[in-house]
Amino acid sequence: MCPDEHEPHCTCPDHGTYGGKCKHIWAVEFYRTHLKNVRPEPSVLVPVPTIPPKKTYPQKWSAYNAAQTHEKELFLGLLRELCNGIVEPRIQRTGRPRLPIGDIVFAACYKVFSTLSGRRFMTDLREAAQAGLISRVPHFNSISNTLEDKAITEVLREMVVASSLPLKSVEEDFAVDSSGFTTSRFIRWFDHKYGAVRQQHEWVKVHLMCGVKTNIVTAVEIRDKDASDTKLLPDPVSTTAKNFRLREVSGDKGYGSLSNYAAIAQSGATPYIAFKSIHTGKGGGLWRKMFHLFQFHRDEFLAHYHKRSNIETTFSMIKAKFRDHVRSKGPDAMVNEVLCKIICHNICCLIQESHELGIGLEGFTRPTFLSSTV
Repeated sequence: MCPDEHEPHCTCPDHGTYGGKCKHIWAVEFYRTHLKNVRPEPSVLVPVPTIPPKKTYPQKWSAYNAAQTHEKELFLGLLRELCNGIVEPRIQRTGRPRLPIGDIVFAACYKVFSTLSGRRFMTDLREAAQAGLISRVPHFNSISNTLEDKAITEVLREMVVASSLPLKSVEEDFAVDSSGFTTSRFIRWFDHKYGAVRQQHEWVKVHLMCGVKTNIVTAVEIRDKDASDTKLLPDPVSTTAKNFRLREVSGDKGYGSLSNYAAIAQSGATPYIAFKSIHTGKGGGLWRKMFHLFQFHRDEFLAHYHKRSNIETTFSMIKAKFRDHVRSKGPDAMVNEVLCKIICHNICCLIQESHELGIGLEGFTRPTFLSSTV
């Protein structure tokens, strides 16, 4: 814009076409009459808060790479050793010869590890037979029938416990929580309130207890999907206490009860379970002590309680690696398939820790550790 005050003009197309005051001329006039003598207030320097550096956890990449690149071959050897601990049932005298229980359980767990369907998995199973890991190749329907067998559930539960034993010298702090695995089945019902048919996925609810350092699963409970979390805590605690030294057990508000505090204290551990807004310290004893710690020393309490996030990591590891759903359709097969996922997860954790911590895996060589009622 030209600085001539008597005949202000501008070089913009608007002023050149119409000859009137354009927005640029109006802006200059407004500045000269209103803003020229207005001095801005000196800016006040606000101190920038110091943000503490984010806590990081260094990774031993050489050990991690070695564990991942050799995981499958090490997994097969450890799974075979674990299945060697299954005691075979009585000798069959009549009928078609049955497959060895150890072989069929090996095949079921290996199938879950591969995340393939029964038919597509047969190539891997034939390679396992050629390597001497199983005596003969079973039909893919035999694997499905094994998962349908309710009697195999207790065997798989014992295998979960046995696969955690090599890390009993490492883990002292534990976390507990539950999560669900979806299925291919749907539940349908008629909603009378809204006059519509509703449906949702059937799912398997799994309660786990794991170590917070290595994410190894030490106990598992699979009940009805609507079962209360509160009532299921004592069993995982007692199962873990048989093989591990418990120092701390952390859990969310769903496990807050006097009986659960007593069960954890009986195992020699300190419970760090969050309190609900309706809770008070009137329970007395350990309940009152931990309630006061929660109320008046919240930071100290949360430093222990937040170890509970490791159980979320454990579920995430299982679901990301071995899928968050089950292929089976029968209720017993769903439970057994989830147990196979947990066994595979434990063996993978052992492989990782054997490289990072140098943990020995001699716990798999005990041939009569497991028992079978099949």
